[in-house]
Amino acid sequence: MSFIALIDYGMGNLMSVSHALGYVGGKVRLVRSPDEAEGADGLILPGVGAFGDGMRHLDSAGWSDFLREKASSGIPFLGICLGMQMLLDSSEESPGVSGLGIIPGQVLRFPEAGLKVPQIGWNSIVPAENIPCFKGIKKDAFFYFVHSYYVRPDDPADSAAVCHYMIDFTAAVRRGNIFAVQFHPEKSQECGLTVLRNFVELCGKGKGASC
Repeated sequence: MSFIALIDYGMGNLMSVSHALGYVGGKVRLVRSPDEAEGADGLILPGVGAFGDGMRHLDSAGWSDFLREKASSGIPFLGICLGMQMLLDSSEESPGVSGLGIIPGQVLRFPEAGLKVPQIGWNSIVPAENIPCFKGIKKDAFFYFVHSYYVRPDDPADSAAVCHYMIDFTAAVRRGNIFAVQFHPEKSQECGLTVLRNFVELCGKGKGASC
């Protein structure tokens, strides 16, 4: 039976994500070990909290090498919030802690420039062209954010959407079958459901589907 594996490593808003995926037709299985995720048509790495804590949880449960392997296997892979940040190499939040290194780049803290950090609330994004997970999402569509840090991929081509909060920053990344977002699609009403629906459809296409 086909399913999408929603990874439970102790740091994710799992029920909200699971309910939203089910609403758009996804067959979701909550998985707590790499063995339970074998055979999945897609992987979702959610997350809230600190970069260092997240990586320690992934490493201790044996997820890190598994996620690197599956990301390179071609199956659709979605990262959400902290799950996006951990795809990169490192974060200013946790010096000396290595990320998954799936998307080369760094995670940086917002500057102290007059606005509150963290950014909490609705903000608009400008998606890049021809991103399948953003099918049906218009320029300046609004999504819900909660974060103090943002990603800066080494290759600008990996940036799939831009947002502005004191500075322009990357709000989503895409590299082949890998797609990740800083915002919370499960809290972003119809636009967020559209992104999740697109991802579920891509999971149905199997390995090699570009996100």
